[in-house]
Amino acid sequence: MDDRVLPYRPELVAPGAVGAPFRRLLPRHELPTGGLRRVSVRDIDVLVASTSEGLVAVDDRCPHMAAPLSLGELDGCVVACPLHNGRFDLASGEPVQMPTTGGLDPDGRYHPTWSPAGSAPKEDPPGKKAEARRLTRVRRFRYYPLRLVDGWIEVALPGGADEPG
Repeated sequence: MDDRVLPYRPELVAPGAVGAPFRRLLPRHELPTGGLRRVSVRDIDVLVASTSEGLVAVDDRCPHMAAPLSLGELDGCVVACPLHNGRFDLASGEPVQMPTTGGLDPDGRYHPTWSPAGSAPKEDPPGKKAEARRLTRVRRFRYYPLRLVDGWIEVALPGGADEPG
């Protein structure tokens, strides 16, 4: 098992996480390399991932439409959303593949709807739903500081969050 902690850009730290108390979330041995795990503390759902480059903690929600990424798949450092085929790099915080619904990337560039190979072309009839898809922005990940202490994965969580439930 790799005990490195994946570095992230400081400007992508989750609001309130800088200086927040660290909480024990799970024993390191319970998260094998390539594993994804959801840990909930109060109203914060954290995705802890053991990537090919190290351990990382982000919100357990797709930066597109908030689906739980812990139900997705991890390939190296890229996590796939179970809903709209979006793929996101846990090492950079950036989308690797925009979701099938299209929309705006983190920098505001528009990407049209698309269909996976072998699927029928996705229709995008005009109306409020199409406009909502066009204006939905895919965000960058927000990271929680993570450390290993005595065989435990600990994460800094804002708001004085209690122990995992």
